Amino acid sequence: MRRYDVASAGSGLLLALSLLAGCARGPDVDASGLALRRVVIYRNGVAYFERRGLIDADQVTFRVRKEKVGDFLATLAVIEAGGSSVRSASFPVELVDEDDEAPGAPRPEMTQGPEPPRDRGAKKKDELEDVKLTLDGREHDLVVGYVAETPVWRPSYRLVIGAAGRAGGEPGARAKQAHLQAWGIVQNLSGEDWKGVKLSLVAGAPLAFQATLDQAAIPPRPIVSDQGEVIVSVPTSETTLAAEAAPPPPPAPQSEPAAPADEGEGYAYAFNEDADRPGGSHSGRGAGALDLEAKRRRLKAGVPARAPAPAPAAPAVKRAESLKPSAMPAEAAPMNPSPPRNVSALAAVAMEAGTTRYDIPFPVDIPDRSATMVLLLAKQVPGESIFLFAPDGGVPASSSHPFRVARFTNDTKGLLERGPIAVFEDGAFLGQGMVEPLPPGATTTVPFALERSLAVDTTREENAEGARLAKIEGGALEIERDWVTHTKYAVRNGGDLPARTLVKHPRLHGTRLHGPPKGTEDNLGTGSALVPIDVPRRGTAVLDVDERRTFRQQIDWLSQLADDAVKAYLNDPRADAAVARQLGQAWDVRGKLRPALDELDKLIAERQHLEQQSHELRQNLRAIEKNRTADALRRDLTERLAKASARLDEITKRVIVFEMQINEQQIRFRDLTREIKLLAPLSPVRAAP
Repeated sequence: MRRYDVASAGSGLLLALSLLAGCARGPDVDASGLALRRVVIYRNGVAYFERRGLIDADQVTFRVRKEKVGDFLATLAVIEAGGSSVRSASFPVELVDEDDEAPGAPRPEMTQGPEPPRDRGAKKKDELEDVKLTLDGREHDLVVGYVAETPVWRPSYRLVIGAAGRAGGEPGARAKQAHLQAWGIVQNLSGEDWKGVKLSLVAGAPLAFQATLDQAAIPPRPIVSDQGEVIVSVPTSETTLAAEAAPPPPPAPQSEPAAPADEGEGYAYAFNEDADRPGGSHSGRGAGALDLEAKRRRLKAGVPARAPAPAPAAPAVKRAESLKPSAMPAEAAPMNPSPPRNVSALAAVAMEAGTTRYDIPFPVDIPDRSATMVLLLAKQVPGESIFLFAPDGGVPASSSHPFRVARFTNDTKGLLERGPIAVFEDGAFLGQGMVEPLPPGATTTVPFALERSLAVDTTREENAEGARLAKIEGGALEIERDWVTHTKYAVRNGGDLPARTLVKHPRLHGTRLHGPPKGTEDNLGTGSALVPIDVPRRGTAVLDVDERRTFRQQIDWLSQLADDAVKAYLNDPRADAAVARQLGQAWDVRGKLRPALDELDKLIAERQHLEQQSHELRQNLRAIEKNRTADALRRDLTERLAKASARLDEITKRVIVFEMQINEQQIRFRDLTREIKLLAPLSPVRAAP
């Protein structure tokens, strides 16, 4: 029985060891003698890996996972001190059995989409392929770089709001400051441990695609059949006209042979940090060649093969200023996240080809299938905690209550990628939010809680306002008017502290803000405006957002809108002097014409009334003509009819006189206005905020 237990235990141990061996995945790329020295991780699922070592052989064999051979070949770059000695890189090509393809199935190259995956068995999932790099000679100081898939690095932020930046603090008391920390989370799923590597995180996503250079590609060719030489139609002839023979072209000048190019020079600045040393990586392999054994001893001891050289006379890479310990506020609560004690431990921020790169200044160890979080920056930035009214469909109560928000400016030299942020104040955790990609110098407003002590009521009204001269040509007058939309936000504060609030106002398309409050941010790219309003404690404040859209209309010269527009133009110091003089002359005539027309309208209206009254009097007299008892009434109606007739005669004479005067003035006014030409309006006057 005891022997059976021992045998069972032994078989179980062997089974466990076999399972562990089967689970061991191994590295995606491996090369004997070339240790991993540098890793640059991007935000699009790829990373640049750099290996380095001293090779005493004429061939280097890379063991590459089958599904990663294409990417490895497409991005492989080899740098060698003293000039490149790479002859070739060979690799096996996978063949597809004809039995795997269905009869009559189209070739994969002829299909519109990618070739459907074939089940080649689980044993081929983690197979490694040999990529052999043939070199010239045996002694080599190699740096090999390539790109492979890897999880994206993910940012995470901390914001500690100081006492001067609190939501209830008095505005303008002192500079509003906050302490910003940025961390980067890196995951290692490469199949090997990263030991002492130089780590860089890039806030960017360069174009990277999956390559299939390891697979055979045979494009389809047309099929040509032989059907004999039967002529099915008579060909037509072509005629060429006679012409003089052209002189032969002069012989091309013999160019001098070009000097041999220095191999490896094109890659020096991309992958080899030591290649920019003057005379370093391009010095040849003669008497100046480095001693291989000395370099091997240096690499084993952790010392670079060459001593670090001074920086070349190229434009220096701009670095962000790290936070000095003295810059932290003295009253910061001890429970808040603290700045780093050693500022040299912060990542160096550099702009490279339009992207932001964070270089970790110390070697990093990240075991396989593990993750680490590194501090990228810690800096005092302009920031505060205020309120933001921005209704969100996902938060129903936000239609009447604002959010508490952390507002800060990216005062660093690089882009802050999208990531979560935790907000602290007075040693307390206030909430979390999400930071969208934030360029240098930009300001973000991150909601982290809903504030119910503030309530907002919204109303809107619209009307047309103003009149400005837009165009005068050929005696026609066009004016500009503003269609005005007033959106009013009534904010009531039930708290004991004044509340600085931003209203995220959705902008109407094609409108402009008129007289916005000081500090308004009109974000045309997002179609909204952030408008500030200060609400007193236990009080109410009303914010009026005035948006205006300009439209044109053609009007009569004698209308009130025309009078308002012309007088506004004559009083504007920006008006054209010649146009203003012509308008002044025309308006002198209009000053006489308009009252005459008004008086004529009154006379015509009175004449119409008297004519109607006379008609009624005549009808009444005709009705009582045979009634002998209505003598008194007949006399009264007769007298009234006589007065109306006399007044009609007087009005008729005055109308004739006014019409003659008006016709004369209209002709003069029309002649004056036809001479005026105004093609461009004056820009509307913006109300000062």
